[in-house]
Amino acid sequence: MSPVQDDLDRIAEQERRLQFDHFDESTAWQLGATLRNRAAERGRNVTIEVRLAGHTVFLTAMPGTAPANADWARRKRNVVELLRRSSYGVGLEAKVTGRSLLDEMGLPTRDHAAHGGAFPITVAGIGFVGVVTVSGLPQREDHELVVEVLAELCGVGYDDVRLHTQD
Repeated sequence: MSPVQDDLDRIAEQERRLQFDHFDESTAWQLGATLRNRAAERGRNVTIEVRLAGHTVFLTAMPGTAPANADWARRKRNVVELLRRSSYGVGLEAKVTGRSLLDEMGLPTRDHAAHGGAFPITVAGIGFVGVVTVSGLPQREDHELVVEVLAELCGVGYDDVRLHTQD
């Protein structure tokens, strides 16, 4: 199996397993603050956005980020809000199939980016309720930072869902 296909399989597993029992503004704050603290502990500067029902409920741009990071977050978030799938998974799928779903839908790249870092927020028994986005690291690292914190908050072992190390 190719490394890209392996990542796609793992992302499908992440999307299936990383679900909250409930999610509200307080949970959004906890998610955003945990992401910010984790990035700060590692000396990584990122922009973080958490959206619930189409409204931004947490937004921070850490020192060392640029306005471009917020724009990347917006573009990645738009992909997840439209497709309800991980932005990284959408981008990797285009690599595997040679077809960009965003191109096929006629979506402008100015407003949509299928790059890692945005992930659907799902509530068990309800479904999609929002998006969490990180921007500022290489796309695979943006994705994994989000997954690591989601796993923690959803009570799923990170080692059970993390992407495999690529050589």
